[in-house]
Amino acid sequence: MAKISITNVEEKGNRMSFKLKGVSVPFANAIRRTAMGQLPVYAIDKITVYENNSAFFDEYIANRVGLIPISTPDKFEDEVLFSLNVEGPLTVLSSSLESNNPKVGVANGNIPLVELGSKQVLRIEGIAKKGMGRMHAKFQAGIVSYSYEEEGEYDFIVESFGQMSPREIIKRSLNELVSKTKKIAKEI
Repeated sequence: MAKISITNVEEKGNRMSFKLKGVSVPFANAIRRTAMGQLPVYAIDKITVYENNSAFFDEYIANRVGLIPISTPDKFEDEVLFSLNVEGPLTVLSSSLESNNPKVGVANGNIPLVELGSKQVLRIEGIAKKGMGRMHAKFQAGIVSYSYEEEGEYDFIVESFGQMSPREIIKRSLNELVSKTKKIAKEI
């Protein structure tokens, strides 16, 4: 069995690349699939619109708010409440969403939600819950891909959407794989 090693690690912002050696194709793919579909992350899932006299439908705004990346600490509660209460004229940015939990917030505050005209009001509340990418894309922490170089060598690229760092995506994915492997071993 070849020795497992990670080399050529490069990190910049929300992107990380590395070379993984000494693993099989199914193992490399398990890391990728776990990172993209099985990591619990926050997303605003249920939205109540109290007031909206903007030019946009409630459903459009709810969809936009639901796709905003929410920071996801390692240990987190089941639900976090977000609120938004703004009046135009202004461009409403994701930074306007206020969290009731200081450890959980909007990962990128510069995402435009809606343009409000004079005296237009938007007042909403949203509940962020944890979910997984296999349930809905809004629960995906990032994109992970790899290319097959030689036998047992893979060049990985990890791009985070902001809920956690690319390094954290890989660490949590590996921890999830270990946890599932232990459950299988216990059942046998």
